[in-house]
Amino acid sequence: MNVLEQQGLNRDLYWNTEKEVKVSDGTEQTLKQEDFFALLTEQLANQDPTKPVDNDQMVAQMTSFTTADGISQLNEQFSSFAASMTSNQALQASSLIGQQVLVTGNIGYKESADSNISGVIINEQTSQNTEINIYNSAGEVVRTMQVGTQPAGNIEFNWDGTDKNGNPLPPGDYAVQVQGEVFGEVTALPTAINRHVDSVSLSGSGQGVVLNLDGDVSIKLDDVIQIGNS
Repeated sequence: MNVLEQQGLNRDLYWNTEKEVKVSDGTEQTLKQEDFFALLTEQLANQDPTKPVDNDQMVAQMTSFTTADGISQLNEQFSSFAASMTSNQALQASSLIGQQVLVTGNIGYKESADSNISGVIINEQTSQNTEINIYNSAGEVVRTMQVGTQPAGNIEFNWDGTDKNGNPLPPGDYAVQVQGEVFGEVTALPTAINRHVDSVSLSGSGQGVVLNLDGDVSIKLDDVIQIGNS
């Protein structure tokens, strides 16, 4: 029994041969293009003259391999392209460092005693007797601002960082809660807060570009509503 027969190959395709075909050493566990054509050449050279390989079958084999190899190369190229796009996005996002971004939420950060917190009230309907309350980290109201009737839309607000007596409050996190009367009912109104961008990084969990904000808070770039100079 010859070598190819011992490997269980079809005798109708491989006839009377003792030649060794060089293939991948197995470290990659894949059949490369040169391996495929080496096997195809041996198949043609050692086929049974009385039963030659069918041309349609050979073309089908070549087409199948070429298609599979093309898809594999396309996947590799796409992965490389995606990585390049992410890196390029991170490079562009680095221009945000030192600026402020508007983010949905109600927590702001005072960087220093004389800094402020600003943002917008997201008002879907006209509200009356609108009131902005500022809470410290202990849950205490440190400032209340009456802003009266506000129309529907994004209403800008700014807290100067002082208490009701005008004394500067210490740095840290402060919560902004807004309420107003909508159709005669007291309603909590959502807000968005301006935060300072300290740095930009690439997430290792597939979330793309991450903005690291003041107060040790990180958000995805997609979460930014608006960008403005600090």
